[in-house]
Amino acid sequence: MAASKVYFTNFRATPDMPLLKKFRRLLIKAGIKEMDLEGKFTAIKIHFGEAGNLAYLRPHYSRVMAEVLKEMGARPFLTDSNTLYVGSRRNALDHLEAAYQNGFNPLQTGCHVIIADGLNGNDDVAVPVEGNMYCPAPRIGRAIMDADAIVTINHFKCHEATGIGGALKNLGMGCGSTAGKREMHHDGKPCVRPDVCIGCGRCLRQCAHGAISWEEYNGKRVAKVDDAKCTGCGRCVGICRDRGAISGPDSSNDMLNCKIAEYAKAVIQNRPNFHVTLVCDVSPYCDCHEENDSPIIADVGMFASFDPVALDKACADACNKMEPLPGTFLTDKKVRTGDIFNDTHPYTNWRSSVEHAEKIGIGTQEYELIEI
Repeated sequence: MAASKVYFTNFRATPDMPLLKKFRRLLIKAGIKEMDLEGKFTAIKIHFGEAGNLAYLRPHYSRVMAEVLKEMGARPFLTDSNTLYVGSRRNALDHLEAAYQNGFNPLQTGCHVIIADGLNGNDDVAVPVEGNMYCPAPRIGRAIMDADAIVTINHFKCHEATGIGGALKNLGMGCGSTAGKREMHHDGKPCVRPDVCIGCGRCLRQCAHGAISWEEYNGKRVAKVDDAKCTGCGRCVGICRDRGAISGPDSSNDMLNCKIAEYAKAVIQNRPNFHVTLVCDVSPYCDCHEENDSPIIADVGMFASFDPVALDKACADACNKMEPLPGTFLTDKKVRTGDIFNDTHPYTNWRSSVEHAEKIGIGTQEYELIEI
């Protein structure tokens, strides 16, 4: 497969070229207007941000995207699917409230918001996919599959289970319904190190499925995970970051990445798709947390491509050329390998996502970086 084109521009701005104008120029240069979207429902897949988290992308980018799509004759709408974990986006009403509070409303963005998998996350479509090894018929939010085309606006950051969060994760995990998210997480079961656990109870409060309880260990109270109830969503792993008492086995994280790639294939196969990623506020954890830590590196820039695999690889490569910012989660780490994502979460392997995505024919890791 020939190398895919990935377009890049930095975050520098001037009075003649403000940031949003630069974002629009990137979309045009990367070829979005070559897509035939006249009269077509076009899903703009974005993460609306968890309430309390400030690392999510500003809604201004969504407005520029919607304006460009309308110029092309498209009928765009913003969308995301409900979450599996405890938080402000587990059902459509709370999800919409969180989106509106964070600025993703029709007045701000110029288009409507539709929660893709319905009120309780059960409105989905099983999408048969040839070549998938683990998920032959991913369950995708119905509104996303009813759309004629899909574009994504991705916030690139670290992730406690997948290593990175970028285009593939926004497509795969982000478009999966509640049932789909359970399927992707099914093989990942966290385990507790009782010698490290201090019994703080934060993991219990984060578990939406009652899978964590208490047990006695050497005269102290420690957490215990019930594998029969656990869906493997990873929230307990994330909330225990200060202690590191809960982690998931390496193999389950790799399996999760593979399933996310297969879900991403279900979303984009056989229809127009385009993807833009902003590498800024690269936080140690996902935007699904109700808080965000300081960025571990300086802002890099904006990337765009028709190939989500090449896009994720280009963004990860660019991040790994950056020096860690002092006084951040990454510089707290005593062991450094040179890969900022593996150093941030040593039990993850972000490469398994792009490798599997390439294997099943979504795109290629080979890319030509075109700076504009």
